[in-house]
Amino acid sequence: MLWKDFKENNSKKAKEKLIVKYAPFVKLIAGRVAMNLPKNIEEGDLAAYGMLGLIDAIDKFSLDKNVKFETYASLRINGAILDELRNLDWAPRSLRQKMKILEKVVDSLGMQLGRTPTDEEIAREMNIPLDELYKLYNETKKSLLLSLDEVYQDDENSSTRSDFIRDESRNSPQELLEDQELRETLASAIENLSERERLVVTLYYYEELTLKEIAQILGVTDSRVSQLHTKAILRLRGKLGRAKRGE
Repeated sequence: MLWKDFKENNSKKAKEKLIVKYAPFVKLIAGRVAMNLPKNIEEGDLAAYGMLGLIDAIDKFSLDKNVKFETYASLRINGAILDELRNLDWAPRSLRQKMKILEKVVDSLGMQLGRTPTDEEIAREMNIPLDELYKLYNETKKSLLLSLDEVYQDDENSSTRSDFIRDESRNSPQELLEDQELRETLASAIENLSERERLVVTLYYYEELTLKEIAQILGVTDSRVSQLHTKAILRLRGKLGRAKRGE
């Protein structure tokens, strides 16, 4: 068994074979990430960043983990890609500011209403026409990687989906309690999404369908699925951000 040979004997050959075995998985994830980015970002570059995450995952994965390697690795691969994209700092500052305003509006309205606000309610709160809101959704999707891997953005204390997978280096009762609280907060936040938004999140992140495939299932356009995805992630980012700040 490759894993046993690598972990018990520290076999370099076994590690190389594991890297080759899971390399197509990196390419798959890089392709999914590239779909949400401007065309000037090369998929090949994303795959190269992702390979660093794969190697890190292979090194750190424990056979005792109660999780499939693919699940664990996907978070490390996505994380490596996101880290490099952040380092590139390619998103325009003006768009980052618009995105933060949109996120705050979606989150505050959600708290007031006890549900995900409608597009009409968001546009009214922002005092912009509905078509301008849709344009903002589209710009945000193209210029920022909105996903559960970047549920909220904070330069010093960012939280990613990899935080919800137990790491063997995090063994203190306090750290384990914080991990459990984050998982429960995420589950609760997803439950509070609208039925369609919850379905989009589930199909995209857990069933790993493309936005086009989800659009076919829901009987709507790709653009509408993208809007549902963006709004859902903004809501999740807001709630998890407040949880991390203890609000």
